[in-house]
Amino acid sequence: MEELDLKQLLDLFLSKMLQIILIVVIATGIGIIYTMGFVTPKYSSSTSLVLTASEKSAESSEIGTISTTDITLNSKLVSTYSELVKSKKVLRQVISNLGIDVSEDVLRSNVSVESVKDTELIKITVTNENAVYASKIANEIAKVFSEMIPDIYNINNIYILDEAEVEDVPSNINHAKDVVIFALIGVVIAVGYVLVANMLDTTIKTPEDVEKGFSLPVLVSIPLIENFSLEKGGKK
Repeated sequence: MEELDLKQLLDLFLSKMLQIILIVVIATGIGIIYTMGFVTPKYSSSTSLVLTASEKSAESSEIGTISTTDITLNSKLVSTYSELVKSKKVLRQVISNLGIDVSEDVLRSNVSVESVKDTELIKITVTNENAVYASKIANEIAKVFSEMIPDIYNINNIYILDEAEVEDVPSNINHAKDVVIFALIGVVIAVGYVLVANMLDTTIKTPEDVEKGFSLPVLVSIPLIENFSLEKGGKK
């Protein structure tokens, strides 16, 4: 493709403005259709757990206090607990308790666990096409996990801080964002189309094109006069 200066590039895009607008409009329309009709709504519900002083520690200290040992222990256990939440033992018990027809792998893929940085908080989020199921599963996971910890570590330091609630707004749909993304894709496609079309266009439009293409100087040019009649010797 021949080199274009800024003015030529601007003129090129202005000459193709109708095609550019059309491509962007089509891409935006596809985005609207996609986000409105083809995205299955999914709902996310979250519950929060906090690691507190263990019962053993509480018995040997004042009520309502937490020792440095507890803080250190909890900080180390946060990451471990985050992994245990999605363990087979926990998920199998949740499936059995709720009587839901879903495999462990599918359930695990719908569960996300994150520890809040520099805290002893663990956030469990469940995503499901059914908002009620999402909240029930999240709360059951928290319950089953907190009941299993004493058996695993022989300590009881899990407290359910916030129970999951039924959400009425899908977590995977953002109409405005989707439409903007498709519109930007349309802009990229339109720009690419203009540049490729210009690269494939070998017609001569200006005297400079002749000089660049044939390395010959242009001595004279004949202007094109439209609606000229030879019979009457002038314009119609």
